[in-house]
Amino acid sequence: MSLTLALLLAGQAATVTPPPVTPQAPAADQAPEPATGRLGNQQQGGGDIVVTARRRAETIQTVPIAMSVIGGTALAETGAYNVSRLTQLQPTLQFYSTNPRNSAANIRGLGAPFGLTNDGIEQGVGIYVDQVYYSRIASATFDFTDTERIEVLRGPQGTLYGKNTTAGAINITTRKPSFTPEARIELTTGNYQFIQAKASVSGPLIPDTLAIRLSASVTERDGTIHNVVTGKDLNAQDNKSVRGQLYWKPTDNLDLALSGDYGQQNPNCCVQYYARTGATQRPLNRQYAALAAAQGYVVPSTNAFDRVTDVDTPLRAKQELGGVSLLGNLDLGASTITSVSAWRFWNWDPSNDRDFIGLPITTVSANPSQQTQYSQELRIASNGKHTLDYVLGAFYFYQTIDTQGLQVQGPAASAFLLNPTSAGGRNPATLNGLTSRNTIGFTNTSAALFGKLTWNVSDRFQIAPGLRLNYDKKKGDYVSVVNNGTGTALTADQRGVLAPQSYQPDFDNWNLSGDITAAYTVTSDIHAYATYARSYKSGGINLSGLPLDGSNNPILSAATVKPEKVNHFELGLKTQFLDRRVTLNLAGFWTEISDYQATVTNGQLGVLRGYLANAGKVRTRGLEFDSAFRPTDRFSFYANGAYTDAKYVKFVDAPCPPELSGGTTATAGQTPSAPGTAGGISPQNCDISGQRLPGVSKWAFSYGAEYDLPATLAGLDGQVYLGYDGSYRSTFSSNPSRSAYTDINGYALSNFRLGFKAKDSWNVFAWLRNAFDESYYEVLALQSGSTGLIVGQPGDPRTYGLTVSRSF
Repeated sequence: MSLTLALLLAGQAATVTPPPVTPQAPAADQAPEPATGRLGNQQQGGGDIVVTARRRAETIQTVPIAMSVIGGTALAETGAYNVSRLTQLQPTLQFYSTNPRNSAANIRGLGAPFGLTNDGIEQGVGIYVDQVYYSRIASATFDFTDTERIEVLRGPQGTLYGKNTTAGAINITTRKPSFTPEARIELTTGNYQFIQAKASVSGPLIPDTLAIRLSASVTERDGTIHNVVTGKDLNAQDNKSVRGQLYWKPTDNLDLALSGDYGQQNPNCCVQYYARTGATQRPLNRQYAALAAAQGYVVPSTNAFDRVTDVDTPLRAKQELGGVSLLGNLDLGASTITSVSAWRFWNWDPSNDRDFIGLPITTVSANPSQQTQYSQELRIASNGKHTLDYVLGAFYFYQTIDTQGLQVQGPAASAFLLNPTSAGGRNPATLNGLTSRNTIGFTNTSAALFGKLTWNVSDRFQIAPGLRLNYDKKKGDYVSVVNNGTGTALTADQRGVLAPQSYQPDFDNWNLSGDITAAYTVTSDIHAYATYARSYKSGGINLSGLPLDGSNNPILSAATVKPEKVNHFELGLKTQFLDRRVTLNLAGFWTEISDYQATVTNGQLGVLRGYLANAGKVRTRGLEFDSAFRPTDRFSFYANGAYTDAKYVKFVDAPCPPELSGGTTATAGQTPSAPGTAGGISPQNCDISGQRLPGVSKWAFSYGAEYDLPATLAGLDGQVYLGYDGSYRSTFSSNPSRSAYTDINGYALSNFRLGFKAKDSWNVFAWLRNAFDESYYEVLALQSGSTGLIVGQPGDPRTYGLTVSRSF
């Protein structure tokens, strides 16, 4: 049986095999337990973890890619049940989410523009589940269900994974059906009324021919932020998901896996609220303190970590996500053909409070959206190892999105958004009831041909070039109808806040990208590699409205953004020594992106969503290490770290930070005022070349240890264990243009667990997360209108609980 088919036959399951035997996939009725190391290899006892990062079966230490692997057991024990929590284990992975739709995953500081999501572009970090591309980053907010392992691939992966992986990929593999009956159940309870239940069952329907696997997950938790007006707790969790899979092996050389999944979230979520204020260049009586005082308004607390708010718009973050896929493998002897067909959908039904306080400024802000996608991938890969190995393939993707946006201004909008010297003044009737209804359509067609060759020059040296030819076509239709509720023509004040727009952006492009890697095996436990990649991220279209000119008409030239062009260089060294009790992997990288796709802030006061534009050039460079140690059979520890220097090399016409915004716009020959000058002169735009990219810390670390002792409990032989996982990240910017008001201070988090584990049966452990109750922000943002109000989303406080799991 071929090596490639063997791994794919079991759904590409991670396996642990003793050295020096070449990894071979087990039969479906003899599948081994997944790797249990928290980061893949520090607890493998010297064995090899088999991965398929290059669409071929290879051990993690021999793959010439900077990557980490986390097994399903580790996900459960560390509480990393979604991508957001995964960041505490992965220093170079960043994930930001103000609600499921407005989420972003970045690797090494790259991946998605920082700010509210714009459907007209793709993320730069691809998310794959069982080889199916998930085009919506919202899928990353769901709980991992019956997960075998997660591979985090760092750096461009465009040849094999597509144009949407200029920063990296998150490759999730679920557990597959087994011909041996088995079942798993996991129950967790904790403070904040946290309840999580996961269960799966698998077994044969027809011995050795047809097997089934069913799994489900439920997570509920009260919110950590209390609304003093409604009495509800916000930023809660309410997740439900089910997954089923049929595995059919009609012959020795053919297998098919039919999968279906459905997930729903409907929590009281998501709130950002008062964090601090900062001085802008608006007149002093038009800044937040004076505006709030004039309304007689006082926030419940000026300390966000009191965790109270009074937002006056009901919050909702309801989404549904699911789909069906068919994965087939046909072994031809010398090669294996793989087909991956999939259909997926995503429905989003939100309600937000986009003024972030308890005044009726923006009373409705919602963009319900419905998406469907179809994808087909066909690959052929050589089996075994020859002088020349190959993976060749074709990919097709089609996506539609329909969005129905609604924004309504309230009676306090005039006071906050209009200049009192204008015709409308502070008259509440000017903006009260002003409504924008947006109808947005989008189609995205993508196709590609790709190939990756591996020339085994010798037993030690290989050269692996790859190419991908992409075609992309995006079409949109944006219509915004604005009315003031009186049936009269809109005034200049009203159009300055919400302006009617109608435009039909269109983008299409061909692109050729590629990479080449040279890898050298110094010894059986020391592997070095060097990679160059010329990668590409598709251009896009603006689907959140366009900026307006001086006459409040949309600037149509801003309807499209150019593709990103990436040059990437990387050197890596993967080592194991002391009888493989020590693993140390190093990587150094330098990545430059021209025409970087950035989110910029609209200059109009009432516009809450930014639009896309191309920055001239950005650069990220850095050093990473992954290390794992097992000095004894009872004790293991790990430490991973990243130094990331990510900055704008050239961005001369960027939006200005809040301290340089809100004043009279400078005209030719005028000198802008100093930052924070009330009633001052603001620049038309700002040159932020040399500033750091938002969302990425210069220093980030994760570290941990586990110690166990043999023990017998209730007649069961096993181990008592104590585990610790910690993480640290230094200060990072939370605004596209760095501001003194939106820097998030560095912080460290510590998690503990204490439990008893019996082999192949019980695992019972108590856990404590954010043990020292660190107060930190996940995101800081600005209230529109340059009022100087900074709002934030605090991270979770200290949580604790108990998990009981049982395998049968």
